Amino acid sequence: MHRIRLAAMSSDARTLLLAAPVGRTELPADEALGEILALGDGGSFLEVVARHPASPLAWALLAEASLSARTVQGDLSAYAFARAGYHRGLDALRRAGWRGKGPIPWEHEPNQGFLRSLWALACAARRIGEQAEYERCVLFLLEASEEAYVQLVRSRPLTL
Repeated sequence: MHRIRLAAMSSDARTLLLAAPVGRTELPADEALGEILALGDGGSFLEVVARHPASPLAWALLAEASLSARTVQGDLSAYAFARAGYHRGLDALRRAGWRGKGPIPWEHEPNQGFLRSLWALACAARRIGEQAEYERCVLFLLEASEEAYVQLVRSRPLTL
């Protein structure tokens, strides 16, 4: 399993992530899911994102596909796609009542787009040398859902 050095983490990130826990947050169904499933594994998600720009899952899929190119351009594109998915996910979480802390359970399927965007952002950040961003994203993911971290490290390792 992948490990990070917590001692190297900034005190600001530690303070943010160690805030008192609150209730779990569950996002509503992602409107893009039907189109994503219809495309399958080999599909191009650009059109889906164009029709559903608020979908964290569609952005995460674009980021993951870009990471799989294993090029500088792919890594930079993945970073941008993942950041868009992360921010669109944060918007949705806030609308669902999340106040910056508390569980975002992996087992609630609509949460997975945000969590995958967060992991893709961590992976892309690490690839382009943004170590502090990588650590912040991994810690956020662990705080939000340890299960998500375990599932994503297994199914989508940093070497995507």
